Amino acid sequence: MTQELRTPAGSFTAEVAGPPAGSAPVVLLLHGFPQTRHTWRHQVPALGEAGYRAVAPDQRGYSPGARPDPGVDLVSYGIDGLVEDALQLAEAAGCPATARFHLVGHDWGGAIAWMLAAHHPDRLASLTVLSRPHPQAFGRAFRSDVGDQRQRSRHHKGFLDPATGPKLLEDGARRLRRNLSTEGVPDPAIEEYLSVLGDPAAMEAALGWYRAVAGDLGRMEAGLVEVPTLYIWGDADATVSPEAAHWTADFVSGPYRFETLSRVGHFATDQEPEHVTRILFEHLAAHPA
Repeated sequence: MTQELRTPAGSFTAEVAGPPAGSAPVVLLLHGFPQTRHTWRHQVPALGEAGYRAVAPDQRGYSPGARPDPGVDLVSYGIDGLVEDALQLAEAAGCPATARFHLVGHDWGGAIAWMLAAHHPDRLASLTVLSRPHPQAFGRAFRSDVGDQRQRSRHHKGFLDPATGPKLLEDGARRLRRNLSTEGVPDPAIEEYLSVLGDPAAMEAALGWYRAVAGDLGRMEAGLVEVPTLYIWGDADATVSPEAAHWTADFVSGPYRFETLSRVGHFATDQEPEHVTRILFEHLAAHPA
């Protein structure tokens, strides 16, 4: 069910399933780029049926009700504000500030998840991240350029170009459609993502996430994560080197599970949704809120 979750930062459009707020453990699922809340189309209903309160929002800039103008207020797309959004969304979903919730993130949502877990471990029962390595692991791989990580991350700088948004959407979003299709994303999923990102204002806000950190995600400092962590990486992910993925273990001090998906790329929930759901359920069950 699509709902609007109200927070001090604005109103966020979210897919919600499961028992009423306050009556079940909350699982907050954060998407990346160029995706939306629809990333979790398989996981949200499955979690709801299992008795969790699952909430997958369109994040800041993606939701019309929480979209500062990146042309005049780029600082609002800094990582601290995005982490605060996640905390406030968990509360809006029914998890009070004194309780713990489960956090799941992919790509940019994974970066937020790592930062939240490192700086607010008291708020989480478990952490699950897809694709995105721990920030320190990514930074190490980028600086040393092992596994061709700089080339894999070249799109970060490309997104700083003001012409990028219009180019991605021109001609019926031909380039974006091609890029996603090449990575194994089915056409119906692409249509769902474009139902949000096809709006030029949403696209510019989404690119504002990269521009707020000047395209350098390697500058994020998260520190050790003590929260029970599941890290899921597809060995065909063109954006993450094997070294960055494997080095993530060096920055998790709590219980840690590293799951490699064979012949799966960056968009695991689109390519292997059942596999992702199964191992996510195993992780949540092992670390109840």
